[in-house]
Amino acid sequence: MNKTGTTTVGIATEEGVVVATDMRASLGGRFVSNKSVQKVEQVHPTAVLTLVGSVGGAQSFVRTLRAEADLYEVRRDEPMTVHALATLAGNFARGGPWFAINPVLAGVDRDGSHVYSIDPAGGVMKDDYTVTGSGMQLAYGTIEGEYDREMSLADARDLAVRAVEAASARDTGSGNGVYVATVTGDGVDIEGFDETADALAPR
Repeated sequence: MNKTGTTTVGIATEEGVVVATDMRASLGGRFVSNKSVQKVEQVHPTAVLTLVGSVGGAQSFVRTLRAEADLYEVRRDEPMTVHALATLAGNFARGGPWFAINPVLAGVDRDGSHVYSIDPAGGVMKDDYTVTGSGMQLAYGTIEGEYDREMSLADARDLAVRAVEAASARDTGSGNGVYVATVTGDGVDIEGFDETADALAPR
């Protein structure tokens, strides 16, 4: 079974949110089966979700969440809040055959910028920043002490990329570049880079 051992990072700022992930999929944590997996997907006009765990289970989870979010907005004729989207994702994680996913949900709504981690039992936890996956300890070490809620979106992007880069240097389940999603009230932008250094702003 293909698994994304992975490192996924979500950081919220006053300007928006940034999500960064590595690009490696492995078999049993020992064999790299794919070096260009996109592990962050748009699930709402102003929200993204990361893919962690079984590739098939994570992809199915994303499709289901997109469909249910669209249905929610059609029925209510109003935008879904990120909190409501996170609650929905938590309910799905608890009740579905998603093979122990632990995604990050990040987005922007009328109340501001939000980052949530969702555990396999359906727990939903909001924070200013969060990390999931096998490289989480290394990534947290990079973010701790540097994060500031008032930092610019560009600085948050660089911090998220550097966190993934640090994890990729030591965690065998993470590596092969980085995908970066930037979310503001205007929408979602997702870019992939084969080298993490290419994702950093020029100094």
